[in-house]
Amino acid sequence: MKTIAEILKMFPRTTKSDWKKHKNGGGWVQITAKAEVSALVEGIVSGNARVFGDARVSGDAWVCGNARVSGNARVSGDAQVFGDARVSGNARVSGDAQVFGDAQVSGDAWVCGNARVSGNARVCGNARVSGDAWVFGNAWEKSPLQIQGSTHFATNCKYGYISIGCEVHTFAEWKSNYKTIGAEHGYTDEQIKEYKAIVDLFCKIGR
Repeated sequence: MKTIAEILKMFPRTTKSDWKKHKNGGGWVQITAKAEVSALVEGIVSGNARVFGDARVSGDAWVCGNARVSGNARVSGDAQVFGDARVSGNARVSGDAQVFGDAQVSGDAWVCGNARVSGNARVCGNARVSGDAWVFGNAWEKSPLQIQGSTHFATNCKYGYISIGCEVHTFAEWKSNYKTIGAEHGYTDEQIKEYKAIVDLFCKIGR
């Protein structure tokens, strides 16, 4: 759990009087934010963020901006929920995962590892987003197709799109340009063949 000195280093424009310890968990809540006593806060709640119900913000997790965490949701580890994001129900956001923008994670969905869920993405039901996956746009009630290749993680990040590393393109664009993109990122001929096979699989069974 961070000390007030560490908090002030993270938020240099604030003062000690801008922060209070949460009664249930001892985490830090900025006076502009709100965390109900029924929630457990060990991490940080800042900005205009709100934590309701039986939600938990544990470890070094951070909820900020206009984000909302409610219900029995859990945000843990070094995870961050920010922007106008919403995490609700029994959802879990853990590890180094980030949920931001207008994204919503609800139901029994999990976002973990180094995953990113952003934009207007909806991750719900029993969906799982893990590893280095990036998901943005549209609703996902089932886990999007994700494959860890030898170099970069590949994800069916939204309908009709594949993200590989930091490159995001449509199925058609990948099929046409995989050699050029691979070469630009220093892929060997074998790696280019490997990722062509991954692109072909996404085009066949992705969405």
